[in-house]
Parts: sequence; C-alpha cells; structure tokens
Amino acid sequence: MLGLVWKYRWGCLRVIALQALLLALGLSGLGLMGHGIDYLRFELASAAGAGAPAAASPGLPAGPKAPEWPFGWNPPADWQPTSVLAAVSLAILVFAGLRALLEIRYAIMLNRLLQAGLVVELRSQVYGKMQRLSFRFFDANASGNIITRVVGDVQAVRSFVDGVVVQTVILVLSLAVFLTYMLSIHAGLTAACLVTTPLILVCTNRFSRKVRPAYSRSRDLTDEQVVTITESLRGAHVVKGFAREKEEMAKFDGAADRLRDHRRWIFGQVTIFQPLIQFVTQINIAILLVYGGYLAVMREISPDFPGITVGQMLVFAGLLQQFSAQVSNIATIADSMEQSITSARRVFEVLDSPMEIASPPPPVPLRKPAGEVSFEDVSFSYRPGIPVLEHLTFRVAPGECVAVLGATGAGKSTLLSLIPRFYDPTSGRVAVDGHDVKTLSLEDLRRSIGIVFQESFLFSNTIAANIAFGVADAGRGTVERASKIAAAHDFISSLPDGYDTLLREGGSNLSGGQRQRIAIARAILLDPAILLLDDPTAAIDPETEEEIMAAMNGAMAGRTTFVVAHRLSTLRRADRVIVLERGRVVQSGTHEELMSQRGHYRTVASTQIPDEESLRLLDSPDG
Repeated sequence: MLGLVWKYRWGCLRVIALQALLLALGLSGLGLMGHGIDYLRFELASAAGAGAPAAASPGLPAGPKAPEWPFGWNPPADWQPTSVLAAVSLAILVFAGLRALLEIRYAIMLNRLLQAGLVVELRSQVYGKMQRLSFRFFDANASGNIITRVVGDVQAVRSFVDGVVVQTVILVLSLAVFLTYMLSIHAGLTAACLVTTPLILVCTNRFSRKVRPAYSRSRDLTDEQVVTITESLRGAHVVKGFAREKEEMAKFDGAADRLRDHRRWIFGQVTIFQPLIQFVTQINIAILLVYGGYLAVMREISPDFPGITVGQMLVFAGLLQQFSAQVSNIATIADSMEQSITSARRVFEVLDSPMEIASPPPPVPLRKPAGEVSFEDVSFSYRPGIPVLEHLTFRVAPGECVAVLGATGAGKSTLLSLIPRFYDPTSGRVAVDGHDVKTLSLEDLRRSIGIVFQESFLFSNTIAANIAFGVADAGRGTVERASKIAAAHDFISSLPDGYDTLLREGGSNLSGGQRQRIAIARAILLDPAILLLDDPTAAIDPETEEEIMAAMNGAMAGRTTFVVAHRLSTLRRADRVIVLERGRVVQSGTHEELMSQRGHYRTVASTQIPDEESLRLLDSPDG
C-alpha cells in the first residue's frame, strides 16, 4: 500500500502542501481575530481611563497593555481605532476568501489524484492481471467475488491514500502547528488542556483492534450477496421454470439481513467510539475555561502577571477546538485504515497471484504451424490427488481429424484445454509441431488455434464484431466468407440489420443454433492450423448439424481438428476416434475398427444406428 502511495508521491505532496497553506491561512485569520479583540479592549480601556481620575485607587486593575502585533507591525499613529479594526476585519475576510478558493482547488486536485488517477489505473491493473491469470483463478473465485474486487475493493483502496496517508500527514502537521502555537501562548495551559490526549490514543488503538476482523467479514458477506444476485440473474430461466422465485427472494433477503446485521454492529461500535472521543476532548475545553479563565483574570488585574489576554484566550480556545477535532479525526483515520486494508488485501491477492500460465522468456517462435499435436505421458489434476487425465500418449498428424468420445467427466474438455495452455499438465508434455507448448508464446500459440466451446459466449456487440473478435481488422468480405463456411450467412442476412445487428447480453436474441454457428465462424476466421470443437453441435438440430458439418469439411481440410462429439454422424467423419474413460485412453481407431471391438464406442454407436437406419428408410423412395 505504501508502495502505491510512493508511486503517486508528487501528487500527494502537492495536496499536502496545499493543505498546509490552508492551515496557515486559517491560523492567520484566527490570530488576527485575537489581536483585534485585544486592540479593541485596549482602546476601550484607554478611552475609559481618559475620563477617570488621574490616580487610580490602590488594588484596582492597572489597565491592559497595548497589544503586540505580529511581525513587528504597528498601525500608523494617525489611524483611528475604527480604521485599525476595519483593516483587521478586511485582512480576515481576505484570508477567508483565499481559503475558500484554495478549498475548491484542493478538492479538484484530490479528485484528479484519486478518482482520475489512482482508482482508474489500479482498476486497470487488476482487470489486466485477471486477463493474464490462468483458469485456475476463475475456478477458485465466483464471478460475483471478482466483480466486487474490481469495482468495490479498488474504490475502497482509494481511501488509504486520501483517508489514511494524506490525512495522517495533515494530522501530524496540524497537531505540530497547533501545539507550537498553543505553547507560544502559554506552556502550562497547553499541558493542562492536553492531559487527556494519551487516553484518546489508547481508546483508538482498542477500537482499531476490535473492528479489524469485522471489516473482513463484512467484505465476505458483500461477496455472498453479489454472488446471489449474479447467479439469480444468470439462472433466471431456471428460477422461473421451477417457480423458485420466493425461495430465491428468501435467499437474497437472508444474505442482505446478515450483511445488515453485521454492518449494524460495526456502525454501533463507531457510534459509541466517536462520541466517547468527543466527550474526552470536551474535558479540555472545561480545563481551558477554569484554568485559562484564571490566567486571563489575573492578567487583567496585574498586567505583569504571566497570564494570557482575553484575545489570546479566544485564540487558544479556537486552537484547542481544532486540535481536539484533529485528535478526534484519529478515529476516522483508524476506521478508514481498517476498511481500506481489508479491501487492499483482496485487491493485492489478485495483483500478487502467481502467473501459472505465461510466455517463457524468450519464447520459441511459431511461424506457419503445420498443426502436429502430440501428448507425451500427460497427466493432469485440478486438485492434488484427484487425477482427471492419466498417462495420455498419442500423436495427431497435421490435417488429421480426431474425435474424442467419453462419458461425462471422462476428461474430454480438459484434454482440449491443455492444447492452448488454459492449464498446464501435472506431468508429461503437450507439443505442437514438436515444441513443448510451454516454450511457445501464448499469443502465437492461441492465434494458431480456433476454438468453439460447448456453450458459446457472444459479446454485446454487432454480429460482425463478434465474428471478427479474434481478428479486429477483418474486412466485411472476410467475415462473410467465414459465415458462409459456418452456415450462418443466410440467417444473418435475413435479419433486419444483417451483420450490423446488435446482440443482447450473451446473444440472447438469437437461438442456440444461431449462436453456435456465429461461434464457429469466429473460430474459422482465424484461419487456424488447429481446430478445437468442444461438442459444437450439441445445441443444433440434426438437419442443421448436417449442414454445418458438410460446410466444415472444407474448413477442416489441411487443419488438425479435435472434436468432442457423441453423435455417430460426427464420429464417422473423423479420421480417428479416441475413447476416454476415467481420464485414460481405452480405445483408439477408425469408426469401422472400433465397431468391430467390444467397448464403449460400439455401445454408444449401437444406440444410434437403428434411428439412423429408420431415417434413411423413411427418406428413400419406397420408404
């Protein structure tokens, strides 16, 4: 956190310097007010003395001394008292006006430093780091938790710079100036009025230790509430389909109640602590009235007594109030510190997360890859001791189409995710064109691979922009050619705005099959050497599947293709089928070879052959 402040040190110093100037102006106005009051009392006493007997009675006050003006300045002899007081009042107004203008400047500078500088940059750093983190980070953190870190926690970190560091420096500076000024007026009175300050520091330390764990728990409860909202929104169709609206509302209300009760406890601690500190500071005012009043009265009785004037007492009262306010501000700083450190811990957990997947320095160049892929004794686990893939060894030649078949949880999608390095193997190596993928540039590797996921995600943008996502400068002609290969051009052209049609969140204004064809076009547009198709026809009807697969035969030509599939029509098109069972390769071969063997493949294929034969007979002339 201090390193973050150091990065913005010049902006912080300018803010602090401006605050110091504001402090000087405020004290100047306060000091002038005290001098003006003493001057007025002196002139009144002098006027009253002019009409009194020449010799004062014994025991009566000898009258106030003439006030000593700051910096050795004295009013011109020909000035009337009203002129002097008018000049003092004008100077106070000038100082007040300058303070008002500088307060505005201070607010602008602070906003530029924090909101337009630190918050924006830190949020960009967190978001940028998230873009580079591996899938393990997103597996371990819910989307609501991540959103809270990027938005809420980064904003809370701002309060460390403003509410802690800057305010602490201003606090120390102010206390030093106030203390020096008060000591210059009367050292004994200063010591008496500040006797309660150690008690304030002890109370502040106890408060800080008590609420620190509470702020951390508050962030966790906030995450719980955000996760509840995001899951409910993403699963709105499921919630309504199962008529679970009441239960979801009750779930959210429970999360909201827990957060409310916890924050109410924190608020209760703060509301007890702050008035307590304010009460302690008021003891100082009581001491000032008793002891300071005594010093002022004795000074009036005997001008030679080492007391204080009435004007000095008023100035001292103003200084003491400001000193007490700054001491009370320790509570606010402590509160800001606990909140900001709790948020900062979550922010820096992201920034300090290890880069498990990164390009090596320097990477092996991958120019015009042929598309050969090999798995060499590859094993992988998401969690230690629970293998997902075990000892996979096979080679896929350039241009070969390999289908991957297996039951749910067999490791099909995981196998595909190791090729573009979404994860790294626990042991063994994955190679492209003979190069371990760990030695290649991530950008080069992933730009040579076209991916269509099982659940297609589309951005809230035009259809053309979604297809050209991987090649931002792709022309309309290139986009349309990719769409034609993916059998998407016809339905896109039929839309009122064609390729300029704006998609809603997640492409919800398109059907599942249409979204999948746009995703396929997006992968084809890259002109990749390797295609990874994670069950791309799962959401498409058989007729559309035939259309897409027939069109993609040309796209697969010359490209290495991995396709996770369960439909026999797709499996038959593959040059080779790999059957996974509990993370191991249990069968491998062509459709014909695997049909001649007992095993999972023939079991799956046999359940589909009767249906396909029936369809063929129905489509025949004598059907």
